[in-house]
Amino acid sequence: MGEPARTDKMSVTIPSDLAAELRQRAGRGNVSAYVTDALVRQLEHDRLGDLVTELAEVHGPVTEEELAAARAEWSDQ
Repeated sequence: MGEPARTDKMSVTIPSDLAAELRQRAGRGNVSAYVTDALVRQLEHDRLGDLVTELAEVHGPVTEEELAAARAEWSDQ
């Protein structure tokens, strides 16, 4: 087994209605895990956006023709 992940305790302020739904969905004692999973997904999304921006800067924006080709290939699967 590997070493346990190091953790940091943080405090956040969120709207009460959002907090109530979070507690309901996460279940008692699982709020940290639920929030961690959501944060991991958001950071992955943000990094993907950074990559798209970097690729557009290096190679130029994606053309309509390239989008159409990608959509056609995707729909064939």
